Amino acid sequence: MTMDYFSSMGFPPYFIVLLVLLAIWDFTWKLLGTWKAARKGSAAWFIAMSVFSTAGILPILYVYIFSERKHSSRRKVRRKRR
Repeated sequence: MTMDYFSSMGFPPYFIVLLVLLAIWDFTWKLLGTWKAARKGSAAWFIAMSVFSTAGILPILYVYIFSERKHSSRRKVRRKRR
Protein backbone atom coordinates (compact mmCIF):
# COMPACT_ATOMS: atom_id res chain seq x y z
CA MET A 1 0.00 0.00 0.00
CA THR A 2 1.25 3.39 -0.88
CA MET A 3 0.26 6.88 0.12
CA ASP A 4 -1.59 7.17 -3.21
CA TYR A 5 -3.96 4.44 -2.06
CA PHE A 6 -4.91 6.31 1.11
CA SER A 7 -5.15 9.69 -0.58
CA SER A 8 -7.41 8.26 -3.29
CA MET A 9 -9.78 7.07 -0.55
CA GLY A 10 -10.00 10.57 0.92
CA PHE A 11 -7.72 10.04 3.92
CA PRO A 12 -5.21 12.77 4.81
CA PRO A 13 -1.53 11.93 4.22
CA TYR A 14 -0.74 11.69 7.95
CA PHE A 15 -3.39 8.98 8.44
CA ILE A 16 -0.90 6.13 8.05
CA VAL A 17 1.42 7.70 10.62
CA LEU A 18 -1.41 8.02 13.16
CA LEU A 19 -2.48 4.45 12.46
CA VAL A 20 1.04 3.13 13.08
CA LEU A 21 1.40 5.17 16.28
CA LEU A 22 -1.95 3.85 17.55
CA ALA A 23 -0.88 0.28 16.77
CA ILE A 24 2.40 0.74 18.68
CA TRP A 25 0.54 2.34 21.61
CA ASP A 26 -1.99 -0.52 21.75
CA PHE A 27 0.66 -3.23 21.41
CA THR A 28 2.81 -1.75 24.18
CA TRP A 29 -0.02 -1.48 26.70
CA LYS A 30 -1.48 -4.86 25.71
CA LEU A 31 1.91 -6.50 26.21
CA LEU A 32 2.38 -4.87 29.62
CA GLY A 33 -1.17 -5.63 30.76
CA THR A 34 -1.21 -9.26 29.67
CA TRP A 35 2.24 -9.85 31.17
CA LYS A 36 1.12 -8.43 34.51
CA ALA A 37 -2.17 -10.38 34.42
CA ALA A 38 -0.33 -13.62 33.68
CA ARG A 39 2.13 -13.03 36.52
CA LYS A 40 -0.73 -12.46 38.96
CA GLY A 41 -2.76 -15.43 37.68
CA SER A 42 -5.71 -13.33 36.44
CA ALA A 43 -6.89 -15.56 33.60
CA ALA A 44 -10.07 -13.56 32.90
CA TRP A 45 -8.13 -10.30 32.53
CA PHE A 46 -5.50 -12.00 30.40
CA ILE A 47 -8.13 -13.36 27.99
CA ALA A 48 -10.08 -10.07 27.89
CA MET A 49 -6.97 -8.04 27.08
CA SER A 50 -5.86 -10.56 24.46
CA VAL A 51 -9.22 -10.70 22.67
CA PHE A 52 -10.48 -7.11 22.77
CA SER A 53 -8.66 -4.27 21.06
CA THR A 54 -9.41 -1.15 23.09
CA ALA A 55 -6.52 1.09 22.02
CA GLY A 56 -4.77 0.46 25.33
CA ILE A 57 -7.64 1.52 27.59
CA LEU A 58 -8.37 -1.90 29.11
CA PRO A 59 -4.70 -2.71 29.86
CA ILE A 60 -4.14 0.76 31.35
CA LEU A 61 -7.13 0.26 33.66
CA TYR A 62 -5.84 -3.15 34.72
CA VAL A 63 -2.26 -2.02 35.32
CA TYR A 64 -3.10 1.10 37.31
CA ILE A 65 -6.40 0.26 39.03
CA PHE A 66 -7.44 -3.39 39.17
CA SER A 67 -4.07 -5.09 39.66
CA GLU A 68 -3.16 -2.70 42.49
CA ARG A 69 -6.30 -3.52 44.46
CA LYS A 70 -5.47 -7.20 44.77
CA HIS A 71 -1.80 -6.43 45.31
CA SER A 72 -2.40 -3.95 48.13
CA SER A 73 -4.86 -6.23 49.93
CA ARG A 74 -2.26 -9.02 50.02
CA ARG A 75 0.29 -6.82 51.71
CA LYS A 76 -1.90 -5.96 54.66
CA VAL A 77 -0.60 -8.01 57.52
CA ARG A 78 -2.29 -7.93 60.86
CA ARG A 79 -0.03 -7.96 63.83
CA LYS A 80 -1.03 -9.91 66.85
CA ARG A 81 -1.40 -7.94 70.03
CA ARG A 82 0.34 -9.32 73.06
